[in-house]
Amino acid sequence: MLSFLWTLGSFIVALGILVAVHEWGHFWVARRCGVKVQRFSIGFGKALWSRTDQQGTEYVIAAIPLGGYVKMLDERVEEVAEADLPFAFNRQPVLKKIAIIAAGPLVNFIFAVFALYLMFLIGVPTSKPMLGNITEDSIVSKAGISANSVITKVGERETLNWEEVNLELMSYIGQASIPVTWKAADSYRERTTVLDTSQWHFEPDTSSAISSLGFNMYRPEILPILGQVLENSAADLLGLRVGDKILRLDGTSMQNWVQIVGYVTQRPNQAISVDVERNGQEVNLTGTIGQRDVNGVQQGFMGFTPTLDKWPEGVLFTYQYGFIDSVGKALDKTWRLMTLSVEMLGKLISGDVSVKNLSGPIAIAQGAGMSASSGLVYFLSFLALISVNLGIINLLPLPVLDGGHLLYYFIELFSGRPVSESVQEIGFKIGGVILLLLMSIAIVNDITRL
Repeated sequence: MLSFLWTLGSFIVALGILVAVHEWGHFWVARRCGVKVQRFSIGFGKALWSRTDQQGTEYVIAAIPLGGYVKMLDERVEEVAEADLPFAFNRQPVLKKIAIIAAGPLVNFIFAVFALYLMFLIGVPTSKPMLGNITEDSIVSKAGISANSVITKVGERETLNWEEVNLELMSYIGQASIPVTWKAADSYRERTTVLDTSQWHFEPDTSSAISSLGFNMYRPEILPILGQVLENSAADLLGLRVGDKILRLDGTSMQNWVQIVGYVTQRPNQAISVDVERNGQEVNLTGTIGQRDVNGVQQGFMGFTPTLDKWPEGVLFTYQYGFIDSVGKALDKTWRLMTLSVEMLGKLISGDVSVKNLSGPIAIAQGAGMSASSGLVYFLSFLALISVNLGIINLLPLPVLDGGHLLYYFIELFSGRPVSESVQEIGFKIGGVILLLLMSIAIVNDITRL
């Protein structure tokens, strides 16, 4: 329940921020263009809080936190007093209309730059894209890239961590090859290998681009040495202590941590004999394995955790820049997210990416919860990604979106006359059906992934 509430709360906060940013763009430019704004609402439905400023704009936080809107004075919506006609949206020159509508997505992109700027300024703990074992008979194994190598580039773009590697690999979906530059662990010389991806079958909803090609991220070995013993747990009652190295369980030699977990899990509430190495001496301890319920199944549980072997020197680092350099990095990252989003939309249309990979509000909520749990810098990165996607989606030429309105206004700009209301109405209906269909597919995809 606590996990659900945290996810829900994180989703509401993230959505509230992004909606406020988007609608503020429309609001701010509308005010500067002389348009009267009647309401600025975050959410829909019943108002939970409202305030009206001296210019007559009502600011509202509503009960349903699934969007928001800016209501401007408009003769097409309601009757407007003669004195207010110059301030109506529909009476504005077409360039002002374009500026007002485009401001929402534009501010989404600006906000992404700001969020990433803060992220780079604070610093992101991360690791270099160092390879662990290569999956047998995979695309990577056939290319000859060795384990413990570091990927330095995918295509022409440098990759400083695994997130960047994954993003760049995704941009090659549907292509027959991927150039990957890497550096072996015992060498300073970079090599470029072209992966043959003509038979690459990638399903983003079940795996990452990294793992589907056969790459495995390097992880330090899990040692059979106790790093933590929970108080009053079965391990604590048995007499196990931090630093103990588990040698045998019931006389069976334990070679690794996976073997230890497997042995314990299958024996809830059973007696056990544990041989450990402590301070250079072997010690025998006896007691009973505890238990815990996992999805309705009783499993053995000891209440201890292992230690990890040390990371190779220089692999772990903090992705951090100064006040000035962070601006350039934030701009570059935002631009890459924008271009990648457009590329993925193109692959969706071409069929290189299946509609099964569309994600909806449930997936976004889960992402918000996980990123918020990981820390502020990860939540900022998540906000930037969703803000960019929100901006791109809103620019699609569907009449119910900002992009559809912009399409009408650009037609008016170049033809010298507005698109007729009857044509606009038909467009709104078609756009609404398409958007509803896409949202339905996304929500169904979310549910099937639960």
